[in-house]
Amino acid sequence: MRIGILTSGGDCPGINATIRGVCKTAINHYGMEVIGIHSGFQGLLTKDIEPFTDKSLSGLLNQGGTMLGTSREKPFKKGGVVSDVDKPALILQNIKEMGLDCVVCIGGNGTQKTAAKFATMGVNIVSVPKTIDNDIWGTDISFGFDSAVSIATDAIDRLHSTASSHKRVMVIEVMGHKAGWIALYSGMAGGGDVILVPEIPYNIKNIGNTILERLKKGKPYSIVVVAEGILTDGRKRAAEYIAQEIEYETGIETRETVLGYIQRGGSPTPFDRNLSTRMGGHATELIANGQFGRMIALKGDDISSIPLENVAGKLKLVTEDHDLVIQGRRMGICFG
Repeated sequence: MRIGILTSGGDCPGINATIRGVCKTAINHYGMEVIGIHSGFQGLLTKDIEPFTDKSLSGLLNQGGTMLGTSREKPFKKGGVVSDVDKPALILQNIKEMGLDCVVCIGGNGTQKTAAKFATMGVNIVSVPKTIDNDIWGTDISFGFDSAVSIATDAIDRLHSTASSHKRVMVIEVMGHKAGWIALYSGMAGGGDVILVPEIPYNIKNIGNTILERLKKGKPYSIVVVAEGILTDGRKRAAEYIAQEIEYETGIETRETVLGYIQRGGSPTPFDRNLSTRMGGHATELIANGQFGRMIALKGDDISSIPLENVAGKLKLVTEDHDLVIQGRRMGICFG
């Protein structure tokens, strides 16, 4: 059996570990031939490929980024590297000409949606969920999330000393698009006093009152963790907007920090390395058993899979009844 593997969308810690998990299992256990596809779906349009061997997969486990490269190519939309042809039809033709029996797609929500469309067109597809945002529906955790939370938590830990020394409010903005998972988990782990996520509405006066109450209790500084996707005036980044509003409401010196792409870089945590390895191995097992059109998922402690058609177009978002939100409120943390 000859399988192709690609990574699409944003980079993320753990992609290389997943590639390693898929390919080493395929080559060493099942005797499959593996072809790496460069630059995501763009590589399927241009036939930008390379054969993999066990040797070429060495040293990947702890590397950040993706050895295959990635792109935002969306075959079912106009534009991109090839714009004047029927891109899905060209990809189907290229898959046939390259003799690929299956394509493994590693990516986030957009990748899952594209993979589901190709599955309905008859392509043998197995996908692996990848995102630091942890917003892919159907899996408890996506690899990359734990690494991003660890980086964000470390940053929050470091801000405590500056905030304490200067007796000011520090606002830190973390990534997540429309989902507040990174803000919730890093905010709780880092001892945030206010945690703002897109899914829970906030009132700036409540935030100001929370900070002023802390001051009355002899706590002269506060840490505010905000997700990038929270509601603002539409003209400023989340951290800048909230910092200005807090300073206006409280009169306390407030500074903002935007963590940005550093959350997506560097080596994956041990948890993400192991999760990536498990997910990659299970993807190859599905291929060996002829189970296509499915996405790998972590449910509790078990690795399983679900139909791609059930995943496409859905988001997994923070809810007000999440354990961390409930416990945070019991401890006096302000969520808005």
